Amino acid sequence: MSWPDLPEDLMLAAEQVVLTGKSLMDRGYVHGTTGNISVRVKTDRFDGYLITPTDTCLGHLDAKKLAAVDEQGQQHFGKRASKTVALHQAIYTADPNANAVIHTHSHHLVLLTLLGVWKAGSILPPMTPYQVMKVGPVPLIGYAVPGHESVVRDVAQRIHGMAERGVTLRAVMCDRLGPQVWHRDLTSAMATLEELEQTARLWIDANRDVQPMARSQLDALRERFGCVWAD
Repeated sequence: MSWPDLPEDLMLAAEQVVLTGKSLMDRGYVHGTTGNISVRVKTDRFDGYLITPTDTCLGHLDAKKLAAVDEQGQQHFGKRASKTVALHQAIYTADPNANAVIHTHSHHLVLLTLLGVWKAGSILPPMTPYQVMKVGPVPLIGYAVPGHESVVRDVAQRIHGMAERGVTLRAVMCDRLGPQVWHRDLTSAMATLEELEQTARLWIDANRDVQPMARSQLDALRERFGCVWAD
């Protein structure tokens, strides 16, 4: 089935997605046709999400062809939506403050799952203050076929469960696939992804042998910046 191109009132958001996709490709966060990006949009005529099409290179996106899916999951415009659209929708539903989601197959994060993560509750220990402040704990989601409904359920449960403990999740790591990162806008989501990938690189370069930050240090960050670490 085919859908018409995006209308003009969605093009500004679409162009931001295109720029983000090119940045991810140019800097090696994605390769081939891996990864996907979505943003929440609302206009007089449309309320839902823009998401990159399935099996499309993020470095060569066409803004007019991005998929537009409404709150009920019905597609209205663009090429066929990414196979992970249900996961993106689940993240937006579970976290009302999320307005952008980025999924990549970032090298060091995928490598980390192959070597062995720190623990299931957080793939990395709290190592640096900016990791704690900008990313927080990142749970591991068990392996499943891409697009499988079990991942959708598990991610939503993680977001709700951590919220009950006063922790705002910004990312999860899908075993052998890559991170799902979300935030209030694409710029913030990108910054979170960058910090997470860099922290994974540091931990691997240190042979996964780093002393976690002390509880007193974590408490000081919480008191000053309001960031809560719990894995």
